[in-house]
Amino acid sequence: MIRSATLPLISESSISAHDRLRLFSGSANVPLAQEVARYLGIDLGPMVRKRFADGEVYVQIQESIRGCDVYLIQPTCYPVNDRLMELLITIDACRRASARQITAVIPYYGYARADRKTAGRESITAKLVANLITEAGASRVLAMDLHSAQIQGYFDIPFDHVYGSPVLLDYLANKQLPDIVVVSPDVGGVARARAFAKKLNDAPLAIIDKRRQAHNVAEVMSVIGDVKGKTAVLVDDMIDTAGTISEGARLLRREGARQVFACATHAVFSPPAIERLSSGVLEEVIVTNTIPVPEENRFDRLTVLSVANLLGETIWRIHEDSSVSSMFR
Repeated sequence: MIRSATLPLISESSISAHDRLRLFSGSANVPLAQEVARYLGIDLGPMVRKRFADGEVYVQIQESIRGCDVYLIQPTCYPVNDRLMELLITIDACRRASARQITAVIPYYGYARADRKTAGRESITAKLVANLITEAGASRVLAMDLHSAQIQGYFDIPFDHVYGSPVLLDYLANKQLPDIVVVSPDVGGVARARAFAKKLNDAPLAIIDKRRQAHNVAEVMSVIGDVKGKTAVLVDDMIDTAGTISEGARLLRREGARQVFACATHAVFSPPAIERLSSGVLEEVIVTNTIPVPEENRFDRLTVLSVANLLGETIWRIHEDSSVSSMFR
């Protein structure tokens, strides 16, 4: 006679939320993911990432994630196409491994600048990327400082948008800079700069009016607001080739600013950004580690702040179904 073994019955409710939490990292920014894991008190999940001879990406999750809430950390920075494809493949691997929920944690969202058509026969790549992430199987997206806030509406899944400003503001507050004026490098960044100035003890606001003649080429025209004798803080979401920031800093100097600082969440730093930023026109360049900054791109006046605790706290609040927006009030 064959007797069946008696197995204990484990209900889903008996498995704690913490036990269901799994954190994985793509290859784009492993140090940041490791910091986030330390904040959460867990280890990064084991996985294999490799390339075939023709460049195709291979990903394998090396532990069971069936019924788990998976968080994948992968900024889509340079080389953006490789990073994006790796993210999509990892999401697909988690979906096929029966993960309960999959949250794509994208500290830097690439292709965000093409968020609308500005000329005929253009692609809206910010929307295309949203479609790809959703179709790959993501249940939710967490991103930081989108170039355009409207990108949240491109997704038909929950989207949490967080900001690097608390980290930047804490650093500036500790420096106790005198007579601060917050400067938006263009009209499109006024809302961002205004919110930054309000949290910086209601600092006054100035705006740089510029005319962009081509992609990554900016011609600075004039300053709207008083910067004479003040400490100017240029605030932007990213620094790419640094044309806007460096030309803006020179203009502020000509208008009588005593010191000029630059603050940005994303250090894209495409050539010739390093040469421009290290020329001495800026007192200090303050960025975060949403994108890794290699040693060859670091210079004396560069400060890189970590957003790991901010991302870790956001992940935990999402996982616990707690408020995320209350972190920024």
